Amino acid sequence: MPSLLKHPPSVLRRDVLASFVVFLVALPLCVGVAVASGVPAELGLITGIVGGLVAGCLPGSSLQVSGPAAGLTVLVYEAVREFGVTALGAIVLIAGLLQLALGALGFGRWFRAISVAVVGGMLAGIGLVLVLGQVYAMADTPAPGDGLGKIAGLPELAGGITSGGAPLTAFLIGAGTVAVLVLWPKLPARIRAVPGPLAAVALATGTVILADLPVARVEVHGLFASVQPPGTGGFAQLGSLSAIGTVLAFTLIASAESLFSAAAVDRMHDGPRTDYNKELMAQGVGNTVCGALGALPMTAVIVRSAANVQAGARTSLSRVLHGLWLLLFAALLPAAIGVIPVAALAGVLVHAGCKLVPVKELVPLWREHRGEAVILAVTTGAVVVTNLFEGVLLGLLLAVVKTAWETSHIQVDVHELTGGRLIVTVTGNATFLRLPPVMERLEVLPQDRPIELDLSGLRHLDHACRIALENWALRHNDPETEPVRLLPPAPAASLPATRKPPEAPEPDRDRTPPP
Repeated sequence: MPSLLKHPPSVLRRDVLASFVVFLVALPLCVGVAVASGVPAELGLITGIVGGLVAGCLPGSSLQVSGPAAGLTVLVYEAVREFGVTALGAIVLIAGLLQLALGALGFGRWFRAISVAVVGGMLAGIGLVLVLGQVYAMADTPAPGDGLGKIAGLPELAGGITSGGAPLTAFLIGAGTVAVLVLWPKLPARIRAVPGPLAAVALATGTVILADLPVARVEVHGLFASVQPPGTGGFAQLGSLSAIGTVLAFTLIASAESLFSAAAVDRMHDGPRTDYNKELMAQGVGNTVCGALGALPMTAVIVRSAANVQAGARTSLSRVLHGLWLLLFAALLPAAIGVIPVAALAGVLVHAGCKLVPVKELVPLWREHRGEAVILAVTTGAVVVTNLFEGVLLGLLLAVVKTAWETSHIQVDVHELTGGRLIVTVTGNATFLRLPPVMERLEVLPQDRPIELDLSGLRHLDHACRIALENWALRHNDPETEPVRLLPPAPAASLPATRKPPEAPEPDRDRTPPP
């Protein structure tokens, strides 16, 4: 942080003020994400502290703020349910080491090559699962384990709420929190100086305290008591294929979310641009420390980062100080966490989950890029029905297939010369995806006419197409007819030949027959 001394005091004052804004935005989100993930609230604060004091001091993106993210809530909840809280630290630690290695090897910039539709589908799926899970928490009701179970249980949940009692009371607190968050941006600027999530949670907490409502509140364990470094038992659980998949999912999704966030933050200011490899390494260091403390995984969070930029931050001091304020709050005022109603935090996350679903973008995307819209919808559905890792893998597979299909355009043109000779010209990219229509076009050609198959216009010819075309050239014409003559593609498009058809007698190269 020595470079901070080069800045004038006015810049540093703005950074200090911005740090308080980021702290007020981060506080309810850190607690809410932890509670929704099924771990003590203090673990979310620890991750926020590490995101400020550790990742905030490292190079990469100077204005991006890191901490626990709603986007990883579903994955963390599934990991805690399957492997337990004791294994969470080990998973996060290994994911952090993998991020460090990926950044050191220069893979940071390659995360930008992931399909936007897959990322949008992933976030939309996370948002839907988050909403489906937290709507139960808004009513102080246990949620079913899987996505389909949550959907199937909605009628029963609605019945429990309408029957009155504690579920209705809690749900009204959560719904009121969502209403405040929705209406907050429409209030005068002077009021909006207080971050919406903080105002919503504070109003809900005040209502519960004043009316002495019988709703569940956040359990407080103490900051230092919640630190659970992973032991040998935690690492011993990571030998299964499921655990390895979870580690990879943590690594890839946290990295992608952080670097996508960095790209978005770069568009908000005119300061130094992000070094993606250094930022990935900074995230890796932060997650390694979070894992060593047994805390939640850390990613860059666009909500906090945007608040940081909009509050006038100019250097990394603001994000470092926000971590310090979180540490002081958690150490000096732990009892303040215990009065927060769980339904209010659930309402904050329901609102955050809804914002992850790109409803306004779906219709324009369908009109302009239907293939991308299909990938987004399928990825979203797969995340809800299966899990985050499998849903993203399916989305990536569909994106690759779509790209291969779109790039394998091929055209077959048939011209007949005077004298009956047929000239078949094939251009474009010949891959196995386009092989069926090409072969259908060739197989209907007459077998009693001399044919010349010209492949010299192909930009790419894969092995499957080459074998199919060579076999067709060998067998198509009748024995009494001149064999099909094959003009091979240019060397750049051709693969090594496996077997060439017999050479036909050299014809007159002047394709125009003599009169």
